[in-house]
Amino acid sequence: MIIKTVEFVKSAVKPSQYPEYDYPEIAFAGRSNVGKSSLINALIQRRDMVKTSAKPGCTQLINFFVINEALSFVDLPGYGYAKVSKTIRAQWQPMVNLYLSQRHSLLGLVLLIDIRRDPEKEELEMVQWLEDHKLPYLIILTKADKLSKTQQQKRQLSISAQLGREKDAVILFSSKTKQGRDTIIEEIDTLIGWNNE
Repeated sequence: MIIKTVEFVKSAVKPSQYPEYDYPEIAFAGRSNVGKSSLINALIQRRDMVKTSAKPGCTQLINFFVINEALSFVDLPGYGYAKVSKTIRAQWQPMVNLYLSQRHSLLGLVLLIDIRRDPEKEELEMVQWLEDHKLPYLIILTKADKLSKTQQQKRQLSISAQLGREKDAVILFSSKTKQGRDTIIEEIDTLIGWNNE
């Protein structure tokens, strides 16, 4: 897939606000400040299409983007950031659960984990939910450039084992060096049943 056009469509908090198009959707999920916005920007090769912030908890809505007028990327709110008010945190989980369980055009999910941290309760629960609902997913280890190549390999092996995945099924990514970008694009093509164009 060669990404030629990208359009921000809208933000939503409930199903009645979701876009009504029939494009296949790939959702992106992960802990606050894990680098979701940076990953999406790297994939679509736009510097600031998706707002990035050094402040965790920045994305508090479900944001929909259309790629090549044929595919949708969906940026889900980050989770697990304690300094966001309890009220906001209490709203996030049902909002995300509703989207994941009811969005018929959702074909797969990209789960991001900081390579320097072990999967926690939220990641393990998300993987279990995806397995139970037979929703295809990718595991991306972000911020790979923060570690040496040897450290990257050790963390990839450790995290894949904790998640019950093959080592090669967990992709290393860096928004700084673009490490892993092409592999992720190829895997998304596979998820939605497209051949590389």
